Amino acid sequence: MKQNNYILTCEQIYKSYQMGATRLEVLKGIDLNIAKGEFVAVKGASGSGKSTLMHILGALDKPDKGKVLFEGKNIAAFSGRKINEFRNKKIGFVFQFYHLLDELTVLQNVLLAPMVQMGAIGWLLHSAKAKKTAAQLLGELGLAERAEHRPYQLSGGERQRAAIARALINEPDVILADEPTGNLDSKTGNDILRVFEKLHNAGQTIVMVTHDDRIAEKASRIIRLADGKINPPVA
Repeated sequence: MKQNNYILTCEQIYKSYQMGATRLEVLKGIDLNIAKGEFVAVKGASGSGKSTLMHILGALDKPDKGKVLFEGKNIAAFSGRKINEFRNKKIGFVFQFYHLLDELTVLQNVLLAPMVQMGAIGWLLHSAKAKKTAAQLLGELGLAERAEHRPYQLSGGERQRAAIARALINEPDVILADEPTGNLDSKTGNDILRVFEKLHNAGQTIVMVTHDDRIAEKASRIIRLADGKINPPVA
């Protein structure tokens, strides 16, 4: 595959954390390429470094050594404004525990990302379009009748679908999903996976981390992470 088809690239990523008197080596030289339109599962046991890798891919954390390239550009060289734009516009995050705000309605939760992106003046000018897009997303995800509910009034599956709508509202280039079914029962988890499969079929790039082989097999490619390394190494 040609380099220009890669949307995300890791080059020799190392990451460690200080735990008291001990230095914990989490990632130990990760090389990884994600092509545009791929659905990749990063599979590993708890403590293997998969969530840390996802956070680094999404610029929520920085590597100690190595580079992350987005469309060939080193994200470490982005200015503060550029990195915020990258997180908000280019990447959509879906987490195991949803991270929805209970004081806001479902619709308001979905609209947080465009509100941040547009700023006060932009929001005054473009809020009607954003609200229409959010309502459309919630309808497509079966949440039209839940738009004015608070997250605590929803089931786990409904909350995760609301989180997916929030991740999609700014039309990101990449969805990063960290154990998106880990807090759900099997049937509800399968419903969420079908949402991801539909998005992938429509051309969305998705990187999903999971500890579950059954979940990982829904992706088009599986990267296996063990002890901070890809095993076997990706060619």
